[in-house]
Amino acid sequence: MADISGARGRSRSTFVKAVLALAGIALFISFISLGTWQVQRRAWKLDLIERVNTRVHSQPVPVPTVADWPQVKPETHEYLPIQAQGQWMPGRSVLTQAVSDLGAGFWVLTPLQQADGTQLLVNRGFIPAEQRKAFAEQIAQAAQDATGETITIAGLLRFTEPKGGFMRENAPAEDRWHSRDIAAIAQAKGLSHVAPFFMDAGLPTQAVAPTWPRAGLTVIQFTNTHAVYALTWYGLALMVVGAAWLVVRYEKRKQGH
Repeated sequence: MADISGARGRSRSTFVKAVLALAGIALFISFISLGTWQVQRRAWKLDLIERVNTRVHSQPVPVPTVADWPQVKPETHEYLPIQAQGQWMPGRSVLTQAVSDLGAGFWVLTPLQQADGTQLLVNRGFIPAEQRKAFAEQIAQAAQDATGETITIAGLLRFTEPKGGFMRENAPAEDRWHSRDIAAIAQAKGLSHVAPFFMDAGLPTQAVAPTWPRAGLTVIQFTNTHAVYALTWYGLALMVVGAAWLVVRYEKRKQGH
């Protein structure tokens, strides 16, 4: 009877060791795979940063036309310098909550009616929070005095920021905006053929005019913490190896006794 119980105990012990070994191997492979993936992501991010830095200092090109809209993607067009012509659409501006180097305030977005019948939302720049009332009065006066003057404006191509920001949802019915959500703004302001991207007015090569709205405040930055994550995953893989070594050494000492 004792032999049977001992055999069963050894069998269970062998099974547990096998399970632990398989779990350790699975964890090691997973951590190594995740670390390698982060290394690949880091290479991709560095290439992206280099391409954007080159792109943002290039000469402005005409704003993409309707036929080009399906090909306009963040990886190829984000921060591309563009130039557009058209007429401001009075009474359709929105103020979107923002925080810039100048403090808390708002981005001023106004649609530009283009000759082909489409509209381009233009972020004309930043105004401080205390300027909101004065600017609202200025917008109302501009709507009354609109002359339909055609303007040419240059800036950086940006992509929609859907739903909201600052951990708050947009409230179109109340005209409260926390992000530059093109589709929501277009619907709220009755824009029938708006481009699926907007323009940040101002270029990095241009001097920033000390007026309100203050253009040229686009912050171009990318988070690149992939090296830290890669080291973390590789470190965890080494910890698995270390734990396995300690278990093996313990078992050998146990058998020696």
